[in-house]
Amino acid sequence: MSGSTHSAPTGPVLVTGCSSGIGAATADFLVKAGHTVYATARRPETLRSLELAGARTLALDVTSEDSMAEAVRAVEDEHGRVGVLVNNAGYGEYGTIEEVELDRVRTMFETNVFGLSRMTQFVLPGMREAKAGRIVNIGSMGGRFTWPVGGYYHATKYAVEAITDALRNEVRPFGIHVSLIEPGLIRTRFEETALTSDAATVDDSSPYSALLAASAQATAGGYSNPRLAAGPESVARAVLKAIESSNPRSRYVITPAARAMIAARTLGGDRVWDGIVKQQFKA
Repeated sequence: MSGSTHSAPTGPVLVTGCSSGIGAATADFLVKAGHTVYATARRPETLRSLELAGARTLALDVTSEDSMAEAVRAVEDEHGRVGVLVNNAGYGEYGTIEEVELDRVRTMFETNVFGLSRMTQFVLPGMREAKAGRIVNIGSMGGRFTWPVGGYYHATKYAVEAITDALRNEVRPFGIHVSLIEPGLIRTRFEETALTSDAATVDDSSPYSALLAASAQATAGGYSNPRLAAGPESVARAVLKAIESSNPRSRYVITPAARAMIAARTLGGDRVWDGIVKQQFKA
């Protein structure tokens, strides 16, 4: 459980993937909470509103070694170290296991897994030297269970779960806290990207056409249901708690629906979960 007391700001906050959605909401929320925030994106021109709100902005592509090194160096040159890293950059490449082009899968892993890992490697030396720091990884409820048509995306989030669990115990002796945020359905442009993935679009010639149509309908219905989906500010609030709490949680699950589905998968086993999937997708 998180502590009831809060610590002072732990140094500058570097947030990846701030062009829209969760990253933009988080950077804005942290600025309003009084933190020094470096909002980053591949295209810094997308960060104008955050700059006007008070965030510092940097170009950062988490698939580029030079870009990552330069962004971290810019923060360290001014502040000595990155106080908090929020690994948010990520996206979903959807489709069936058989039909998705593996080059697209590799590209998604570069952003969702290897970019997160390399950013972590870049900031840790400064945090260890200071014996303080926070790393907040934005995972997903999809790191705890898997829907059909999302297997490769879920695989990236399962990887983030494993990396975060290992990291949390590796760096604890250095005074560094690591938390994982596990959002449920969050209303951003994420679902648009998922639904328009080449392999996720409904093709009548595909042997999976009925499943793809059911997946598209379930995705659209879930994100449009206010009882299931929440706004990105709900994730931003959890990030703030993970940053400021004197005893942050290892995990923050966002939305009651996400908690319910994780519980169903964890407690119900394969038989129960497969029944839920069959009902959801009419497969």
